Amino acid sequence: MAKIKTAFFCQHCGYESVKWIGQCPSCQQWNSFTEEVIQKENKNDFTDWKNFKGEKKSSASISLNEIITTKEKRLITGDSELNRVLGGGIVPGSIVLIAGEPGIGKSTLFLQIGLQLKNYTTLYISGEESEQQIKLRSERLNLNNDNFYLLTETSTSIIFSEIKKLKPAVIIVDSIQTLHTSNIDSSPGSVSQIRECAAELQRFAKETNTPVFLIGHITKDGSIAGPKILEHMVDTVLQFEGDRHYAYRILRTMKNRFGSTAELGIYEMTDSGMRRVENPSEILITQKEEQLGGIAIAATIEGLRPLLIEVQALVTQSVYGTPQRTVSSFDLRRLQLLLAVLEKRGGFHFGVKDVFVNIAGGIKVEEPSIDLAVLCALLSSYEDVPLPPKICFAGEVGLSGEIRAVNRIDQRIAEAEKLGFEKIIVSKYNFKSLAKQKFKIEVVTMGRVEEIYRYLF
Repeated sequence: MAKIKTAFFCQHCGYESVKWIGQCPSCQQWNSFTEEVIQKENKNDFTDWKNFKGEKKSSASISLNEIITTKEKRLITGDSELNRVLGGGIVPGSIVLIAGEPGIGKSTLFLQIGLQLKNYTTLYISGEESEQQIKLRSERLNLNNDNFYLLTETSTSIIFSEIKKLKPAVIIVDSIQTLHTSNIDSSPGSVSQIRECAAELQRFAKETNTPVFLIGHITKDGSIAGPKILEHMVDTVLQFEGDRHYAYRILRTMKNRFGSTAELGIYEMTDSGMRRVENPSEILITQKEEQLGGIAIAATIEGLRPLLIEVQALVTQSVYGTPQRTVSSFDLRRLQLLLAVLEKRGGFHFGVKDVFVNIAGGIKVEEPSIDLAVLCALLSSYEDVPLPPKICFAGEVGLSGEIRAVNRIDQRIAEAEKLGFEKIIVSKYNFKSLAKQKFKIEVVTMGRVEEIYRYLF
């Protein structure tokens, strides 16, 4: 009998060691090493993909100048949000990892996408649910597809033998943590199993030019479960996130070898599945009958998409000795910077006030162009005077109190105009790029924080 070989793996980053050690040298985590059996067998016959689609890849080296570049053909799905996030559609041969919290809707979304691919043979591999559960979900989605096939299996050897028979055009795996390969003698979900199963699927995807979607779990701190090398092996990493208290979900790109990493797709959870939100600005702005103090609208950009979001601020007299600074979906250090600018350049005494800032709808925005809206919301709450109706803001605030220009200002103005706003305040340094264009909305240019205060109050 062959001697059983074991090794110790870090459960956080996948670092391998021949013996147990207390602190991982790679990620500095303590007590994260567990022993796993890594005895490998030479059973690779089921992953021989030479004639899977009649294509045979050459293993010889080739000069870079000899390679002929052609425009890559993408599979266009019926989901415009997913197409945008992936950079224009599914790239053949790509391997995509989708991670998110339990119950957020990952399985529902990709079952829906698989059922919408009516022109392509799709194989949905589930290691978590039975056929009856998936059938009930498809009936709830009210979708049907004769080219959609289901396999409830966790062994990669059986999965690959079924793939050879079916020859699907798209494969969806739910989830990578449930798969196990006979090459590794350890339990499913362990670091070595996840790494080996992902490596086999990656080899299959590249050799057969078949796109593979891997649905993954996350840990309690929000990172993707399994070794960090899993994110390096795949071509695209998507984060599916949202708040259980809100109906919409956000599909965000963390890594993409075939497109931009700044894109996001927005969905709304309904009884009949995930509904694409074509105009998210209407959701992110609260519909209210009367004007309220401490509310300002910011024109921001997420990826290639302009968004209008509502910034809410509350400034109250501090009851305790140390004033509170509380933020939701906004950077606390950025808020402290803006308060310091208002104290120094405007003479406002925020040092004795409690300050609370919230981005309505829960969407997290990191772009500095919302500085001006946050600043105006703070001033509105400080003075307890509502801002004029139908007005929005786009500008970055510098430490000396100047209003700095932001990029792609014409798209922001066009979005505000489309939603019925009558006035937008921008930096005067954006005036050159706006001089040649005509908008129905009134564009007001400002250069200093003091000018904004005199204009609004």
